[in-house]
Parts: sequence; C-alpha cells; structure tokens
Amino acid sequence: MATDPKERLLQWLRDAHAMEAQAETMLKAQSERIKHYPALEARIAEHIKETEGQKQLLEGCITRLGGSIPTMKDAAGKMMATFQGLGGAMMSDEVVKGMGISYAFEHLEQATYRALIAAADACGDAETRRVCEQILEQEEAMGRWLAENQAQVVQAFLARDAAPDTEAKR
Repeated sequence: MATDPKERLLQWLRDAHAMEAQAETMLKAQSERIKHYPALEARIAEHIKETEGQKQLLEGCITRLGGSIPTMKDAAGKMMATFQGLGGAMMSDEVVKGMGISYAFEHLEQATYRALIAAADACGDAETRRVCEQILEQEEAMGRWLAENQAQVVQAFLARDAAPDTEAKR
C-alpha cells in the first residue's frame, strides 16, 4: 500500500510530537530528583523549556499540514517516561545512568529530526525543514553538553558515593 509522502511526513511529525512529550515527562522526573548536581539540574531545566517550545513548533507544523495533535501517542509516550523514571528512582547510581539514558535519547531525537528534514525536503515543505533544523540544533547542543559533562558528574557521584552519610544517587 502506497503512502503519500506528505501523509508520511505528517505521521512522522506526530511521532516526533509524542517523542517530545515523552522527553518532557522524562526530563521533569529526572530534574525533580537531582539535588546534588546543580549544573546538570540547571541544564535539564533549560532543556525542559526547549522541549516545551519544540512541542509547540511541531504542533504548528502538524496543524499547518491539516493534522491533529496525537493525544493517544503523547499519552503513551508520557506513560513510558513515567515508568522509566520509576525504574531510575530504584537505581543506586540514578544520576549516572540517567545521564546515559538522556544521551542516548538525545541521539534518537537527532536522528528523528534529520529524517524529518529529509522528508520535508522531499515534500517541498521549507517551513517544516526550518522548524526541524532549529530543533535539531537544540538536541545536538544538549547531546554535546551531556557528553562534555559526563566525566564531571561521574566523578562527583563517585566522591559522594564514597563519603559516609552522603547521598550520591541524586
């Protein structure tokens, strides 16, 4: 069964919106549990704001193309993120594993926006391309920040973990 490229683009935009809803839930859960890592907490707070803006930008593309916001997909993504957050809360090294999961998720987001840019080009949709390029830059910046700061967070975790009467995981 053939699918019109513009319909496929719209479907992928809805998927990206659901992915950002999942990211927002995941980031908010993570930020609520980080109290001993202020640089990470601040960067996550900044990325939550970016993610909220990304969802709005995607909503603009979806509605401009005649689609509706995927409430069921968004709900499913948020539920998955909630379960991920609960699982993370049980880990003794939550902050370290959380950074790794966030880094991997950032790369999933980057791949998604690269595919959307290519699809927008194929459909001649310059506005969707512009939006996805803008979001891609933010996702790449967050991925770089996580990579550049991972060693510092791991070392701070290890120092806290080795100290008596000190909580390290968060």
